[in-house]
Amino acid sequence: MNRLPVFFIPAVLFLLWSCSSENHLVVYDLKCENLTNPTAIDKTVPRFSWKIQSPENGTEQKAFQILVASAIDLLEEEKSDFWDSGKIESASGIFVPYKGKELSSGMAAFWKIRVWDNEGNVSDWSTPAMFGIGLLTEDSWQAEYIAYNPGAGFSECPQLFKSFDVEDSDSKYLLHVNSLGYHEVYINGQKAGNGVLTPAVSQFNKRSLINTYDVSALVKKGGNDLLIWLGSGWYTSGLPGVVNDGPVVRAQLEKVDGEKKQTIVVTNTDWKGRASSYTRHGNWRPNQFGGEIVNGTLTKNDFKTDEPDREWKPVSVVNIPVHAVSPQMTELNTVQDTIQPAAVIQIAADTFLVDMGKNLTGWLEFHFQDLKSGQEIKLEYCDHLTKEGKFNYRNQYDIYIASGTAPEIFINKFNYHGFRYVEVTGLSEMPDIDSVQAYLIRTDYEVASGFECSDPDLNAIHDMLHYTFQCLSIGGDLVDCPQIERLGYGGDGNASTVTAQTMYNLGPLYSNWLQAWADVVREDGGMPHTAPNPYRAGGGPYWCGFIITATWNTFLNYGDTLLLKKYYPVMQKWLGYVDKYSVDGLLKRWPDTDYRGWYLGDWATPEGIDQTAEASVDVVNNSFVAVCYDNMQKIAGILGKANDKKMYARKKDQLQKTIHKTFFDESDNTYGTGTQIDLAFPLIAGAVPEKELENVKEALYNEINVNRNGHFACGLVGLPVLTEWATKNQKSGLMYSMMKKRDYPGYLYMIDNGATTTWEHWDGARSRIHNCYNGTGSWFYQAVGGIFPLEDFPAYRKVRIQPQIPEGVTWAKTFKETPWGKLSVNWKIEAGKMDMEIEIPVGVEAEVVIPDGVEEYSLEGKKYALQNDDLPVSIKSGKYNVSYVID
Repeated sequence: MNRLPVFFIPAVLFLLWSCSSENHLVVYDLKCENLTNPTAIDKTVPRFSWKIQSPENGTEQKAFQILVASAIDLLEEEKSDFWDSGKIESASGIFVPYKGKELSSGMAAFWKIRVWDNEGNVSDWSTPAMFGIGLLTEDSWQAEYIAYNPGAGFSECPQLFKSFDVEDSDSKYLLHVNSLGYHEVYINGQKAGNGVLTPAVSQFNKRSLINTYDVSALVKKGGNDLLIWLGSGWYTSGLPGVVNDGPVVRAQLEKVDGEKKQTIVVTNTDWKGRASSYTRHGNWRPNQFGGEIVNGTLTKNDFKTDEPDREWKPVSVVNIPVHAVSPQMTELNTVQDTIQPAAVIQIAADTFLVDMGKNLTGWLEFHFQDLKSGQEIKLEYCDHLTKEGKFNYRNQYDIYIASGTAPEIFINKFNYHGFRYVEVTGLSEMPDIDSVQAYLIRTDYEVASGFECSDPDLNAIHDMLHYTFQCLSIGGDLVDCPQIERLGYGGDGNASTVTAQTMYNLGPLYSNWLQAWADVVREDGGMPHTAPNPYRAGGGPYWCGFIITATWNTFLNYGDTLLLKKYYPVMQKWLGYVDKYSVDGLLKRWPDTDYRGWYLGDWATPEGIDQTAEASVDVVNNSFVAVCYDNMQKIAGILGKANDKKMYARKKDQLQKTIHKTFFDESDNTYGTGTQIDLAFPLIAGAVPEKELENVKEALYNEINVNRNGHFACGLVGLPVLTEWATKNQKSGLMYSMMKKRDYPGYLYMIDNGATTTWEHWDGARSRIHNCYNGTGSWFYQAVGGIFPLEDFPAYRKVRIQPQIPEGVTWAKTFKETPWGKLSVNWKIEAGKMDMEIEIPVGVEAEVVIPDGVEEYSLEGKKYALQNDDLPVSIKSGKYNVSYVID
C-alpha cells in the first residue's frame, strides 16, 4: 500500500492545478476500502472514496464517473473492460460501491474518477489508482503450510527458500503470504515491501491474515530466488490455535494479466529451510516478551542462498486446523521515525546507559567497534528509571554475539521493545553516540489532525497524548502497553477511541481490530477483555462492550455502514449475555472464566478513590449499558430494523429510570459513591431526570472543585466520560483548570516528572507507555479547537464550529483531516475581537455558532446583524473569515 509522503501531497496538488488551466476541480486521495492502492482486499465488491479540491467557495459535488479496467491503458471511455459507471448524479464520495463486471480472487485492477460540481464544471480525470482482490477462498490456494523445525522450536527464526524461473519480467507478479507468526520476504536478495513485524494481529484459532505483495519490480527474467524469513511472535506454544513448534507459512506467487492468472510458485515439500542468525527468547506472555539473540557470524551470509557452510534442509508440511483466512485490511507496520540518543553515560566498567530522550516502541540499531569473536553484548530496555536511577524492570533484553570481524551491527527483526533507556553491558569502552539509533514502528495509518494554542502547557499535554498513540499501535490494534502486556484491551480502547480516531485515520486499523473482537465472542455471548484474546485478562463490561461502542464511533468518524451490518449480530449476542446477568433490571457481577477475570467499573484511579466500591462499579457498568442501548437503538435505525430500534429504546428508558431510582441520593444529589465518574456517567447515559439535572451538575462541580481541589479524580473509564460531558455542556473552563494542575494527580505532574508518553497510573507505577489516560484528547479539538462533528451526519458530513475558549487562551490553530478533506479552524482574540479563519472541504457543511450577546458579526468582510432567533451561520466548502466583538 504505497503512497506519497505527506509533505509531497501539497506539491502534487499545486502541479495538478497548474497543469489544469481550464479546470478548478481536482480529485485526489483515491482510496479503495479506505486504503491507498491496496494490493489485496477482502471482498469482490470494492468501495471507492475520494476527495475534491476547489478554490471556489460553496463547491459541491453533483455527479461522478468511475472507470475500472484490467490495465492502466484501458482506463478510457469505451475501453474500460470492468466498469464504466457513466455519469451518476450523486454527492457521495465515500464508500461508493463498485457495480461493474463480477470480480474474483487474485485479480488486479486500475481505476480513476472525474466529478461534476454545482456549477456544471467537470474535473479532469484523476490520477489512476489500483486495487487487487485477495485470495478469498480455500479453492484459491494451491500452496501448503510449511515449517522448518530443527528442534529449537519457537525460539528459531528460520529461513525458507525456493528458486524459480519466469519467462518474462514485464508482467504483474503478486505474492500472497499467509504466515502464522511474523514474516519478511526477499526476492533476489531485495526485500518485498516496506512492512515490518508483519502480519497484523489476529485470533489464530479463528483467523489468520494474508499479506499480498506486488513483486513485479523484483522478479527478473530467468532464474530467481525467493526467501521467506519467519519469526513466531504471537504464534507461540500454549496460545489458542497454535499447533506447530515454530512459525508456519504458506505462500503463492501468481502472474496476473487482467482476469487471467498463472501460478508460478507455491510452498510445498520442494522448499528448503535453515536456521538464521536470529533466535528469540521469552514466551510471549506478560513481562516475558524477552527479545532477540543475534549471531554476528551468521548475519554475514544470511542472504547468501548458496553459502556452503549453511546447508539447506528439507521443510515439513504442517496440518493447520481449519480457520478463517482473509486478506489483511489494515496498513502494514512500518518504520516511522529514526530517533537519535540524547546521551550515553558510563555506569560501570563495562556498562553504559543510552538515553533516547523519549519513550518509543520499536527497534534499536547498534554499531559496535573492535569486538572479539564470541564476545556477548547485552542490551536491556526500560521505559523509565526509578528515583535512584535504576531500571524499573528487567524483562526486555537482546544479546549480540560478535563475529570478531567488522561490521558488527545489531538490529531487531521479529521482536520489539517499548523503551527510553538501554543498558549496554559487555563493552570495553564508551560507545560513540552516533553508533546508536532507534526506530519508531507503528501501523502505517495517516496522521489526521493538528493542534496548537497560546498555552504551552496545553500544547505539551496534547503532544504527549498525540505521540503516545504512535507507541501503542503496532499490529493493527491499540495495545495497553508495548513493553509489559501488548494486549488489545477493550477498556483502554473504549476510553481512547474518540481521541485516537480524531487524531489519526484509524478506519482500517479498527476494521482489523473489530474483526478480532467478533472472532473472540463465545457461544453464550460472553466477551473477553482483550482482542485478540490469547489468555485470561482483567477488565469489566466497559471492556467487553467495545464491540458496540467502538463500532458505533468508527461509523461516526468514517461512515462505513458495512461495519454496523457485519457486527450487529455480535453486539446482540453480547447484550443477551448482559441480560443473563442482570438482576431486577440491573447488570450485576458475572462469573470469572478461563478467558476473562475481574469485574471493574473504573480503573487506575488516583489515591483516595475506591474504584472497587460495589455502588460505583454498578453505577458505572449500568450507565455504560444504557449507552450501549442508545447506540443499538441508532444502529438498528440505520440498518432499517424498526422493531429492534423500539426494543432498544425501551430497554434504554427502563435502565435509565432504574439507575436513578436505585443509586440516586437525594440528600446530596449524587449517585453511587459521589465520585466524578459516578456523577458524570449517569449524566452522559441520560439517567438523570430533567428536574435533577442542575442539582447533579452542582454536585459534580463540588466534587471536582472542593472535594478534589480541582483535580481529575477518576481513571481510565472516567476521563473520557468526564471529557464528553464537559465538551457537550460547554464546560471548557472546568476542563482547562484540571488540565493546568501541576501536582498529583494530573498530566502536568507526569510531564514535570519526565513523561513523554502517558502513564498507566497517575503516580507512575509500572508502565509509562500506556493507553489509560488518553481519553481527554478529543477536548483539544472539539472544545478548544471548536470542531465538533454532528452525530446525525456521520463522517464529518456536517460539523459545528464553536470554540470553547478557556480564560487566558488567546489563540488556537486546529485542523482535522476528514474523509472529505482537510477542515481547519484558526482563531485568535485580540483587543476584544474574535477572528476565525475557517476552511471547509468539499462535501462538508458547517454551522458556525456565534456566542450569545453578540449583536453583529462579519463574514468575508460583510457585516450581518444577529437576531436572537437566528440559527447558527451555515457555510459550505471553502475558506472563510468570521469575526465579531466579544465582551
